[in-house]
Amino acid sequence: QRRVKKSSLHLEVLEMQQRNTMPNLEAQYSLTRAQRVRAAMFPETLVEGEAAMPVQSDPSQQSNVQRLAEPSQLLKTAIVHLINYQDDAELATRAVPELTKLLADEDPVVVNKAALIVNQLTRKEASRRVLVQSPAMVGAVVRAMTTAVDMETARCTASVLHSLSHQREGLLAIFKSGGIPALVRMLSSPVESVLFYAITTLHNLLLHQEGAKMAVRLADGLQRMVPLLKKSNPKFLAITTDCLQLLSYGNQESKLIILANGGPEGLVFIMRNYNYEKLLWTTSRVLKVLSVCPSNKPAIVEAGGMQALGQHLTGSSQRLIQNCLWTLRNLSDAATKQEGLDGLLQILVTQLGSDDVNMLTCATGILSNLTCNNSRNKTLVTQYGGVEALIHAVLRAGEKEDVAEPAVCALRHLTSRHQDAELAQNAVRLHYGIPAVVKLLGQPHYWPVVKATVGLIRNLALCPSNQAPLREAGAIPRLVNLLLKAHQDTQRHASSAQQTYQDGVRMEEIVEGCTGALHILARDPINRGEIASMQTIPLFVQLLYSYVENVKRVSAGVLCELALDKQSAELIDAEGASAPLMELLHSNNEGIATYAAAVLFRISEDKSSDYRKRVSVELTHSLFKHDPAAWEMVRTRCVSVCVLDGSYPPYGYADLTLDTLPLDPDLHEQYIPDMTYDPRQAYPEPL
Repeated sequence: QRRVKKSSLHLEVLEMQQRNTMPNLEAQYSLTRAQRVRAAMFPETLVEGEAAMPVQSDPSQQSNVQRLAEPSQLLKTAIVHLINYQDDAELATRAVPELTKLLADEDPVVVNKAALIVNQLTRKEASRRVLVQSPAMVGAVVRAMTTAVDMETARCTASVLHSLSHQREGLLAIFKSGGIPALVRMLSSPVESVLFYAITTLHNLLLHQEGAKMAVRLADGLQRMVPLLKKSNPKFLAITTDCLQLLSYGNQESKLIILANGGPEGLVFIMRNYNYEKLLWTTSRVLKVLSVCPSNKPAIVEAGGMQALGQHLTGSSQRLIQNCLWTLRNLSDAATKQEGLDGLLQILVTQLGSDDVNMLTCATGILSNLTCNNSRNKTLVTQYGGVEALIHAVLRAGEKEDVAEPAVCALRHLTSRHQDAELAQNAVRLHYGIPAVVKLLGQPHYWPVVKATVGLIRNLALCPSNQAPLREAGAIPRLVNLLLKAHQDTQRHASSAQQTYQDGVRMEEIVEGCTGALHILARDPINRGEIASMQTIPLFVQLLYSYVENVKRVSAGVLCELALDKQSAELIDAEGASAPLMELLHSNNEGIATYAAAVLFRISEDKSSDYRKRVSVELTHSLFKHDPAAWEMVRTRCVSVCVLDGSYPPYGYADLTLDTLPLDPDLHEQYIPDMTYDPRQAYPEPL
């Protein structure tokens, strides 16, 4: 009973407390309503430490009053900014005439104080716009910078021009006031901050002001910029190299000035020793521009440019990789004798697996040039799996000539004249490359690809194991058809005494190449029969009259092989080959004379003894007059075409540097500035 009474009493006390609290809460809520509105609309009027009582249950959510107050706050802020902007503009407008006079004062101290004030004014947008609109003020700043006798004045005036250069009106004002020659002179300043302001302002002018590039060139800006490559600040170097790219892009004279001032060495040093991506990218852009200059190209290669650029092919920056590849592609024909490229070659073979067409174009082109007449590079690429990678590149290229041509040229190089050439010839077959290669001879004809493919087929045919696969892939009829087409084109233009070109390829080269490939294919007896069955002998005999010496040689060579078959020998004789062959015995070209002798000997075997005697006398008196014993060699055994091929490589199908694709940066990549001024950022600190 006592416990029940105690509990009831406790409940009564709680009820009384609640009744007393409610009026207090209501009173407090009413009293702070005005405060809450004032806090939301005009927070600056609150006394320090005073705050309105929150009414929302979740403090992270805004109250209705706070949400409704947002637009008024924005409006109030805008009005405040407008008032301040107007004040700044009015102040600057009143100060400009007087400051212009003070900047021209004879007292350096006065000029210094005036420069400090102007520099402060340029920190605010309103006053900066007023200064820009005063040509007299901008001119006074330029003159003060030029004549400054103390470093502080030079720094302040350079900073002013730097600030003004972030507006188009400012760029025009600086340009018209003769600011470019003055800024170029500042590039020789010993003060790092002055250097920074000068190069950045010039960079902005080069990017956005018409006529600035010519003005910088006329002021000898390049001569002062190139030595700055020796500085060590990566961000400063990034701006400097971008200036060099803007000035040299499409201007040969600028490229030569950069060369004369040691630019290639400085740029290669940066590529070798820095890892700041933007600097590497801007530097690679300059090198790409210079890499199409015949004078700069060897200088970059000699400075170690191939190795330095190769360092960055495995990084994460795709734009840097692409620039390095284009530059390497442009340089590669000048680096065929360069040593120490083992690592680069291995990376390039790996790059052949890329699905990016630009990367494939560059990698195949570089490999084609670096394997040109360089047996060590050929062997290395073969050992790195280059044959298989190139075949896959050809298969993926399809009708893309920019990939197919250099890839086939590289394969052509790998399959001849080095210690692993036979290994490469076999590798093409083992990796199912022969059908893909032969397919390139089909329609439509892109003659540079056809020319390279014909040379590759000739090299592949040197391997006896490839003879049957080439025949089965249809190489012989395709070569014969190409030969007929090219010969018809040359005959059609023979009267004009003008060489026939298609896609930049002389048709005489196609005639020679197809005949040379058929010559090697004819070593196989089955191939010999197929070639003869296509009515080719009359054409080969006709080619003996060609004015191109190498065409005479390969046509005599193929007839030499075909004449091993009695029926073909009779056809050769019936076509009247004896007369031109007798004439060719007197050729100064040992290969032509030897082939002619072999054919004559073979077609005379079934003739009367008198005819054979006349041929023997003719051969002895012409070809073997200094070595009669050699005639017995021709009579007793076949001419070794392998020896002849070694001594007399087919013209046009020896290792040739790939004809330059349109890789000039002027055509390849439009300049897209990415270093423009962002008004939301603070002004950069002096270096």
